[in-house]
Amino acid sequence: MDSIASSTPAIARRMACWLYEGMLLFGVVFIAGYLFGTLTQTRHALDNRHGLQVFLFLVISAYFVEFWSRGQTLAMKTWHIRIVDAAGLPLTRQRALLRYLLAWVWILPPLFVAWAAQLPPGASALVFLLWVAAWASSSLIAPGRQFWHDLGAGTRLVHHVLPAPA
Repeated sequence: MDSIASSTPAIARRMACWLYEGMLLFGVVFIAGYLFGTLTQTRHALDNRHGLQVFLFLVISAYFVEFWSRGQTLAMKTWHIRIVDAAGLPLTRQRALLRYLLAWVWILPPLFVAWAAQLPPGASALVFLLWVAAWASSSLIAPGRQFWHDLGAGTRLVHHVLPAPA
C-alpha cells in the first residue's frame, strides 16, 4: 500500500474528522432533501417524512460506501486518515456497507433512549453527546484502538500521508 502507516490516528483527530464529516453531510442531506421534495412535490415538511428518511438513509449510505471503497472521504483526506480492511487493502463495497450499518451504533442508542424517555430536545442532545463521548472513548481500550464498528466490520482507520512531491 502506498505510504499507509500502520498507526491508528489519535482519538482527537478521528473525532475532528467525524465533526467535519457531519458538516459535509449537511450539504449532502440538504441537496438530497431538496431533490426528494421536488421530485415528490412535498409541500409540507411532515408529508412523506418516512419516505424522506429512507431516501436520506440510502443517499448517505451511497456516499459513504462509495468513498470508503475508494479509501477516503473528503474529511478523511483533510485529516490524513484512510480506511482499509484488516489486511491493509481497500474496502470492498460489501465491507463498506457493513461498516456503514454497524456505524449506526453511534446514533441509534441515544435516539432510542431519548424517544423512550420522551426527553425534551436539550436533554436528548445531552444524551447524544454523552453516548458519543463514551463510544469514542471506548476505542481506547479496544484492540488496535479502533472503533467497535470497525472491529465488527473488519476495517481499520490508519494514518495516511501522501508522499512529498519530488
